[in-house]
Amino acid sequence: MAAGGDHGSPDSYRSPLASRYASPEMCFVFSDRYKFRTWRQLWLWLAEAEQTLGLPITDEQIQEMKSNLENIDFKMAAEEEKRLRHDVMAHVHTFGHCCPKAAGIIHLGATSCYVGDNTSLILSRGVIKAYCNLRLPGSDSSPVSVSQLARVITRLADFAKERASLPTLGFTHFQPAQLTTVGKRCCLWIQDLCMDLQNLKRVRDDLRFRGVKGTTGTQASFLQLFEGDDHKVEQLDKMVTEKAGFKRAFIITGQTYTRKVDIEVLSVLASLGASVHKICTDIRLLANLKEMEEPFEKQQIGSSAMPYKRNPMRSERCCSLARHLMTLVMDPLQTASVQWFERTLDDSANRRICLAEAFLTADTILNTLQNISEGLVVYPKVIERRIRQELPFMATENIIMAMVKAGGSRQDCHEKIRVLSQQAASVVKQEGGDNDLIERIQVDAYFSPIHSQLDHLLDPSSFTGRASQQVQRFLEEEVYPLLKPYESVMKVKAELCL
Repeated sequence: MAAGGDHGSPDSYRSPLASRYASPEMCFVFSDRYKFRTWRQLWLWLAEAEQTLGLPITDEQIQEMKSNLENIDFKMAAEEEKRLRHDVMAHVHTFGHCCPKAAGIIHLGATSCYVGDNTSLILSRGVIKAYCNLRLPGSDSSPVSVSQLARVITRLADFAKERASLPTLGFTHFQPAQLTTVGKRCCLWIQDLCMDLQNLKRVRDDLRFRGVKGTTGTQASFLQLFEGDDHKVEQLDKMVTEKAGFKRAFIITGQTYTRKVDIEVLSVLASLGASVHKICTDIRLLANLKEMEEPFEKQQIGSSAMPYKRNPMRSERCCSLARHLMTLVMDPLQTASVQWFERTLDDSANRRICLAEAFLTADTILNTLQNISEGLVVYPKVIERRIRQELPFMATENIIMAMVKAGGSRQDCHEKIRVLSQQAASVVKQEGGDNDLIERIQVDAYFSPIHSQLDHLLDPSSFTGRASQQVQRFLEEEVYPLLKPYESVMKVKAELCL
């Protein structure tokens, strides 16, 4: 066993993911207690299935195992692992110590990956359910029973619907572009998250159990236990798979399930990280423009030196952790590529780190993004002022068309607008003044035929195209149907929080 410090001591390193960021529920799922309790449950399921299929295992042995699932002597297990240099056998001995009558049939016919790999699959499926379904594995606690991702999407959908028609300056290359609406921009975020939710559901549904396969995946040890009865070996695999709550198990494995499964899982989480990073980067940029802010607590301090600062620290945290999440997919990619034949052990230490960290990181950024989405603040007057600065230039085409309809020459009007636009741009760029193009047009007699139309021609809502209709259609046709399975659960959650 690798040496480790006292992780509860201030003199020993602790991962900030566990000590600072991730939720207590998610930390418990990746705790030693939950892991080794799951190992014991897997050994119990195996023994029960073996007994049902005729192996000489008594009810007393089964009951003894059931009674000691939670009775884990971690000190003894650590001592055994130090002596044996084998974590699974250390826990076989530790379980056997508190189950003396069942000790001889624990782990019967199995290999280490029976508990190691199957536990990883149980955890992965359970945590993904927390992101896109109902609850964390092994937990009936309502605070974690609501889909984290679905809840974020719901909050952002409410935000988008409320501001579907609020014009705002669009940006391409972070340079002023045509107008859009605040709600339409939010739908760009929602669409990415909806794709993530669908991908998480797909991965969850595609996950298969490793099952009962033996040392190299041939099930030879179980075929021997059942004296060559092929049907009973298949039944054993099927029974344990069903006990674990899976609909399917792999037919083909080596000693491990294919490590491409880990690639699939972490790829989806990395993609979620990319979505969150983009959303929170947009929020950070909008905070700089003073158009939108994340929640800011009454006594929150933005800077130790500059008391006026309102830094978007939640969004910055999401971006920071999302970058970490996106890089973690490289671990399973490389691990899968270097697995020799039926298995090599150089996957083990890497997987202990990258799988847990990926889920803990995803948990943190989803919880933080939920907090952000529930308290976004918009400043319409700031948005309106920025539109006034840029809209005159954007309106020039409409002004030209109006002049032509009033009997003017398109070319003459174009030249007039060009000269006035350059003068107004000079005021903005060289003098730091406001865009006065419209004022110049209003005092120019050439444009007198359309002076009365200028307010209408400069109405921001006439420059947003079909943005508000797109928001409504997107929410009704794509978002709300996707969220429908979570409505009742989220309602219960909301009532419990009141």
